[in-house]
Amino acid sequence: MWEKYVLFIDAEAIVIDKPAGLAVHPGARTPESLEDYLHHFRFGFERLPLPVHRLDRDTSGCLLLARNPKAHKRFQRAFEEKRVSKTYVAVLDGVPTETEGTIDLPLGKVSSAEKGWRMVHDPNGRPAITHWRVADVRGGRAVIVFTPETGRTHQLRVHAAEGLGIPISGDPVYGAGKGPMLLHALSFHMERPGKNPVEATAPLPPTFVNAGFGDVQL
Repeated sequence: MWEKYVLFIDAEAIVIDKPAGLAVHPGARTPESLEDYLHHFRFGFERLPLPVHRLDRDTSGCLLLARNPKAHKRFQRAFEEKRVSKTYVAVLDGVPTETEGTIDLPLGKVSSAEKGWRMVHDPNGRPAITHWRVADVRGGRAVIVFTPETGRTHQLRVHAAEGLGIPISGDPVYGAGKGPMLLHALSFHMERPGKNPVEATAPLPPTFVNAGFGDVQL
């Protein structure tokens, strides 16, 4: 059963297709998480694989797991050295005026008792850069391919809402929150010195299919 989630596997890495609705790590609002299921991805190893990065709970798609602690450190270093490239696809609640571009909006965290925490554009925040292009337009909504240079928390969601001025469909924090959030980690590529790269592509999930975007050409 669990093999169906595996997109790539070798002796040190696994890329899984994380389903939307499942948090990577447990928290106050997410008692159930991927950590509850990591034992299913041992595939003969004694150690549990460890997530190397994060995806938001409501984001589906490619997630890298390391099969031992040494690989985990090497993979984290690959992220730091920008040897990792990721592509995401999202459906927006509208259509941008342009067809492609780059969003350069530094991000910072704010918190309030009423709304909890969220990320916002902050000129003094951490650098955040995202390249984007329109892949399709249907029913007044644009399908966007995002290629982030940085990996800040909620980066694509804030860059859509504040950078493009149009939130991701279903975003419960930065948008209207109607229906499932249509954000998917489409592809992953990581260079490894002396070894073949780790690379995978995750098919569009049922949320995209049900919303009428399952056959878009990306």
